[in-house]
Amino acid sequence: MNKDLVAIFEYLEREKGIKRDIVVGAIEESLQIAARKSIQGLTNVTVAVNPKSGEIEVFTEKEIVEDVEIPEEEISLEIAREIDPDCQLGQWIKVEVTPENFGRIAAQTAKQVISQKLRGAERDVIYEEYRHRLNEIVSGTVKRIVRGGTLIVDLGKVEAILPDRFYPKVERYQVGQRIQALILEVRDTENGGAEVVLSRSHPEVVAQLFMQEVPELMDGIIEIKRIVRDAGYRTKIAVTTTDNRVDPLGACVGVRGTRVKNIIRELNNEKIDILPFSEDPIDLLRSALDPIQIKKLEWDKEENKIMIVVDDEDYPTVLGKKGMNARLNGKLIEMELLVRKSSEHQKELRFDRHRLALSDDPELDQELEIEGVNQFVVDSLKDAGFDTLRKLLNATPEDLVKEASISQDMANDILDKIQKKRT
Repeated sequence: MNKDLVAIFEYLEREKGIKRDIVVGAIEESLQIAARKSIQGLTNVTVAVNPKSGEIEVFTEKEIVEDVEIPEEEISLEIAREIDPDCQLGQWIKVEVTPENFGRIAAQTAKQVISQKLRGAERDVIYEEYRHRLNEIVSGTVKRIVRGGTLIVDLGKVEAILPDRFYPKVERYQVGQRIQALILEVRDTENGGAEVVLSRSHPEVVAQLFMQEVPELMDGIIEIKRIVRDAGYRTKIAVTTTDNRVDPLGACVGVRGTRVKNIIRELNNEKIDILPFSEDPIDLLRSALDPIQIKKLEWDKEENKIMIVVDDEDYPTVLGKKGMNARLNGKLIEMELLVRKSSEHQKELRFDRHRLALSDDPELDQELEIEGVNQFVVDSLKDAGFDTLRKLLNATPEDLVKEASISQDMANDILDKIQKKRT
C-alpha cells in the first residue's frame, strides 16, 4: 500500500497537476471512513498519511483512568505513560490502533471514495487551467478513438474530447497523430468530474489560425468582421482595417500566399475566400461573387431575402455543391439568398408579359411612352415597329436588340420598367 500510495501521489502531481496535499487530504478522509468500519467499537478515529513515505497510521483518543472499564474508550495510566511519560489521569491521549492488515482493507474499502475525491480535485485543476482559455487553439495527441468516432486527445495534464460532430466529415485521424483544435467548452460530467471539449469545425478555428499567422490581426490593425464556414469544404472571411495604408486582404494572404497557405494546409486543403468587408449587404455579396456579375437583384427587406439572377454558365458556381456556396454567402450577408438562372428568369418574365399583353387595357394600344427612358430610345423602338406597350410586351429582349439596335441590358431594363408599372 505504501509504495502504491507514493506512486499515486507522484503520478497525480506530475501528470494531472494535482497538489500532493490535496491528494493526501482526500485519502485521509476516505481512509477514516474505512477505519471506522474496520475497527469495531472505536468512534473517535483519525487517520494520518505520510506524504513522503505513504505510511498509514490510525489513531483513536482514549481517556487516562486508574481502572479501565471500557477498553475502546479508556487507557490505564501505566500504559499511557509508555506513549507520553508526562501524561496525567483524566487527560486524553492519542493511541495508535492501526490493524496489521489495514493497508489492504483500506485500499479496497476506500477505492471508490478516493476516486470521487480525486475526480473533484482533477475537475478543479481542469477549470483552473482551461476555463480562461476558451476559443484558444491547443495542440494534442490522439490517444484513442472511441465508439462513434469521438477522439480522446491528450493535452498533457488532461485528456480532452473531440466529438465526431465537431470535426469535418472529410477528416480521418489515427492514434498518435498530432492535431490542433479549439477549446470550445469546459463542462461538468455526470460522475462529478470535468472535461475539456474541443472543436475543429467551428468558424472560430479559422479565425484563431489567422490570428496566429497574421500579426496585424493581433495588433488590431486588421479586424475579422464576418466569418462563415462549411467545415472541410469552404470558409469565407470578411476583413477590414483601421489603417488605410494597410491592405487587409494582402496582409491575410501574405507574400506569395504564404500565410493563407499555412492555414489551408492545417485545414487539409479547405478553400478559403478572403474579401473586403462592407456594411452594405449588396456590396458584400458582390465582393463574395466576384468576378461573377449579378444580372438582376431584388431585395425584400421585410422578409430579409435577396434574389439574384446570374448567367446560366455562372449558376453552378454561384450555387455551389449541394447549394453550399449560396448558403455561405447568405450567412455572410445575414440574409436568405435565392439564386436563379437567367434563362429561367427570362422565361417567367416572358410568360408574365404575355399575360399582360392579353389584357383588354386600352392604354396598351396608345402611342408608346415610357417614363424614365430616353426619347431617342423610344423613337428607335417606334421606328422598329414597337409603337405600343402591347407590342413591346409581346416582344423578347432579343427582338428589341435586333430590330431597334439597342443593347441587351437596355432591352431588359425597358421591359422590366413596363412590367413593373403594369403589375
